[in-house]
Amino acid sequence: MTALSVFRQVVEFGSFVAASRRLGLSPAAISKNVSELEAHLGVRLLNRTTRRVSLTEAGSLYYEQITRVLDDLDAADSSLGPLQQVPKGVLRITAPVTLTLLTPLSRAMPKFLDRYPELSVDLRMEDRRVNIVEEGFDLAIRAMDSLEDSSLVSRKLMTTRHVVSGAPSYFDRFGVPEDPADLLRHSCVQFTLSGHPDEWVFHRGDRTVRVPIDGRYKVTSSLAVRDALCAGFGLSLIPSVYVSEELANGRLRTVLDDWSAVDLSVYAIYPSRRHIVPKVRAFVDFLVEELGAGSG
Repeated sequence: MTALSVFRQVVEFGSFVAASRRLGLSPAAISKNVSELEAHLGVRLLNRTTRRVSLTEAGSLYYEQITRVLDDLDAADSSLGPLQQVPKGVLRITAPVTLTLLTPLSRAMPKFLDRYPELSVDLRMEDRRVNIVEEGFDLAIRAMDSLEDSSLVSRKLMTTRHVVSGAPSYFDRFGVPEDPADLLRHSCVQFTLSGHPDEWVFHRGDRTVRVPIDGRYKVTSSLAVRDALCAGFGLSLIPSVYVSEELANGRLRTVLDDWSAVDLSVYAIYPSRRHIVPKVRAFVDFLVEELGAGSG
C-alpha cells in the first residue's frame, strides 16, 4: 500500500523531491518504492528526467486504477467517525508579509492554535510567489486582483478595495488630482509585486481610464509604499486595509474617490484533492470565520 501511495504522490506532485517533502520520506526511499512497484508489475510506470517525471502509457492506466482504489480506502477510513477527523500534525502555510501583519490573520493565529491543541503551525511570511506543491506547503494565502488559472483549489476569504492615497502635505504642495489622467503629473509610488505595477485602471460608469505609471520609487513591499506616502513623497494606489489606520488618524487621505479601481481579493490556495485533510479544512474554515469574506 505504501508503494501505491508513493507512486500517486510522485505523479500528482510531478517529481520525486516534491513527493518526498509531502510524505516525509527521503528521495531515495521514494525512488526505491517506485522501482520496486515497477519490478513487481514488470512494466515501467514513469519516464524520469533530472527535474520532472511523466507517466508512461502503462503508468497512466495504472494511475487511474489505483487512484480510485486509494480514494475508496480514504473514504472508508473517514467513515470510521469524527475521532478520525481531528486536525493534528504540522500545518505548513505561506503568506505575504504585509497581508499577514495588516489584516486579522496574524492576530488570529493564537486563537486557531488554542482551538486545535493537537495541531502545530509553521507560518512562513515572504513576498514571493511560492510553489506550494514543490516546496511542501499545505496551504498558501494570496492576494490577487484576479484568480490565476491553476490546478490548485481556491477559496475566497475577503475583498478589499484599492484607493489612491497620499499625505495632506503632499497634496498641499502639488495639488489634488481631479481625474485619473492627472496622475501623469504626480509622483507615484509603485508596488512592483502587484498585478498592475505599470498601469492603474479606473472605472466610473461607462468610462474606463488606463494610466501608465513610471514612478521614481518602485518597491516590493506595501509597508514601504505606506511609509513613503506618510513621508509626503508621493501618492499610490494601495489596498485600503493597508492604510486604514493612517486614513483614520489623518496622516493620509484618499483622492479620486468617485472612481473605482480593481479590488484586491484574498484567497486560501491548496492542492486539489478529493478529500481535504482535516488540518487544511479546519484552517480554511477558520479563516472564513475570522476574515468574514467581507470587504474593506
